[in-house]
Amino acid sequence: MPEPFRSIVAFIVVLGVLVFIHELGHYLAARWRGVHVEVFSIGFGKRIHSWVDRHGTEWRLSWLPLGGFVKLHGQEGPAEADPEVRAAWRAGWTFHDKPVRDRAIVVAAGPIANFLLAAVLFAGLYMTVGQPQPTATVGAVVAGSAAERAGLQPGDRILSLDGAPVTRFEEIQRHVQPRAGQPVEIRIQRSGAEESVQATPEGREANGSTVGVLGISGGVPEFTRLNPVSAVWAGVEQTANVTVQTLAGLWQMISHQRGTEELGGPLRIAQISGQVAQLGLASLVSFMAVLSVNLALINLFPIPVLDGGHLLFYAAEAIRGRPLPPRAIEYGFRAGFALLLALFVFATWNDLSSLGVVRWVSGLVG
Repeated sequence: MPEPFRSIVAFIVVLGVLVFIHELGHYLAARWRGVHVEVFSIGFGKRIHSWVDRHGTEWRLSWLPLGGFVKLHGQEGPAEADPEVRAAWRAGWTFHDKPVRDRAIVVAAGPIANFLLAAVLFAGLYMTVGQPQPTATVGAVVAGSAAERAGLQPGDRILSLDGAPVTRFEEIQRHVQPRAGQPVEIRIQRSGAEESVQATPEGREANGSTVGVLGISGGVPEFTRLNPVSAVWAGVEQTANVTVQTLAGLWQMISHQRGTEELGGPLRIAQISGQVAQLGLASLVSFMAVLSVNLALINLFPIPVLDGGHLLFYAAEAIRGRPLPPRAIEYGFRAGFALLLALFVFATWNDLSSLGVVRWVSGLVG
C-alpha cells in the first residue's frame, strides 16, 4: 500500500480503536450507575451509519474520525436545557440527578478504559510475540572506536567487565562511563566460545565532565513468551512504566530540560502510525498501547472540557457540598477551550514543521 494511504488507514484504525474503548468506558459506567446514554458516536460531523439498540441508545459512525463522544441523558442540567428537552427527561435516568460520586465514576471510566486497554494489549503481545528482554549483545561497532581497536564485533555477547557480570546494556554504560582512559577487561561470548579482550574507553565531554565511551550500541532484544498470569502482570507493569515515563517527559518540557518540538498532533500520529504499520502487526499493537496511555493521561489533565476538568469540578462540589456557581463553570470551560485550541495549533505547527511543510512554504515566500 502506498505511504499516504497506509498512514491514513493505520491512523483511522488506531484512533478508532482508542476512541471506541474510551467512549465504551463512559458508556458501561453510565449503564452501571443508572444513566441513560442517548448517543454513542465514533467520529464527528455528518453520520455515515447509525442504528438504535433495545435500550434506546443511538450508535453512530460519523465521517470525521478525529474522536468521538457519548451523549448522556440530561447531561446539560436543568438550567441549561430547554423546557421541551426537560419535559422529555426520564425520571431517575438523567446524569445531572446522580450524586457526585456516580458522575465522577462515569467521567473517570473513559481514561481508566484506556489504561486497561494498554495493559491488555501489552499482555497479549507478551503471550504471543514475547516480552522483550534486554541483553548485553553488541549491535554495532563505531569505526575507529575503542571497541573496534579491541576487536569487538556485532553479535558479541558481553558477559562481564573487569570480572563483574553484566546482563543489560545499561550496566555496560554505567561501568564504562567513569573509566575514561582506563583499560577495561571485557569477557565476551562469540559463536558459542568465550574469550577476553581489553579496551580503553575514550574520553568524551558531557555536561561539564568527561565520560568513557567504548563506541558500541545495543543489539536487538530477545523475546520470551510469558504465561497468561505473568503476561497480565507484566502488561500492568509496562503500562505503569509508560505512564511514569510520559509524565517525566512532560515535566522535562515544562522545566525546559527538553524541547517542546516532540509534542505532536493528529498529523504526527498519522505519520507514525503508517511507519509503525509497515513494521508489522506487533509493532502497531505496541504503538497503540503507548498511545492509549497518552490518551488516558491527556484526558485526566485538570483542564475544563476534558475529563480531568470535570473531575476537578466534581471534587470542588464534593468539598463544598454544592456545585460551583454556573458563571465559574462557564469561565472555566472558556479558559479550557482556549488552552486546548492553543495546544492544538502549537502541535499542528510542530507536525507541519516535522513534515517539512513549513520549510517548503518558507522557501516559496523567500
